[in-house]
Amino acid sequence: MDTERALEIVSSPNMIEVTCEGVPIYIQHVNKNEGTARIYPLDEPQNDKEVSLSHLKEH
Repeated sequence: MDTERALEIVSSPNMIEVTCEGVPIYIQHVNKNEGTARIYPLDEPQNDKEVSLSHLKEH
């Protein structure tokens, strides 16, 4: 996923389906400089982590 699309998803008032390695996730924050995002699985909000935007897929 590119940085601009990830930022659009974060700003969207609608829930947009995004996965990381097949797991549905929520994007908390996008780091434009690093090309990463802070995410967590929808069913495990306590398990947040930083991943490369290249691991994110929009469905």
